[in-house]
Amino acid sequence: MDISPLHPKLVHLPLALSLITPLVSGALALAWWRGWLPRRAWLLAAALQALLTLSSFAAMQSGETDEREAKKVVSKHEIHEHEEAAERFLWVTVVALALSLGAAVNQRERLALALAAATAAAAAASGALAFEVGSRGGDLVYQHGAARAFMGAGAQGAQGSDAPADQDGDHDESHEER
Repeated sequence: MDISPLHPKLVHLPLALSLITPLVSGALALAWWRGWLPRRAWLLAAALQALLTLSSFAAMQSGETDEREAKKVVSKHEIHEHEEAAERFLWVTVVALALSLGAAVNQRERLALALAAATAAAAAASGALAFEVGSRGGDLVYQHGAARAFMGAGAQGAQGSDAPADQDGDHDESHEER
């Protein structure tokens, strides 16, 4: 099994979790506060936040590895902007994880609930940052051609240029007019 590039295979989990985690955290905090669920249900939010943080770290590390190849076809500046956005995202997930663990272990109920609410807010902020990271990553691939760095020599030569080819192998002029 070919594992290169690994980064695009890993990034989808933290992106999906960044959308789910604020909803689950908010719902569990509300249910805990209203007494609809026992306090231990919050452990699900903490576990989900831990999974988000760990998967974000793994995606970022794989991006560091794939960066060497991508720099062959994409400007250093564009990659750096994506990387900076990913770092901001990761740090907010770390903060949310710390808050969620604080809520899980704190014995003072009011403080624990406040930490749970803060976790949901931090998780929502990480969701917004995930959108920025994903958007910048998509731009690297679809606008700046980062995928070309990982194509075999035969695949790169077969296309010949960035313009899409029709079935006859001619360049699709209508695509450029749109």
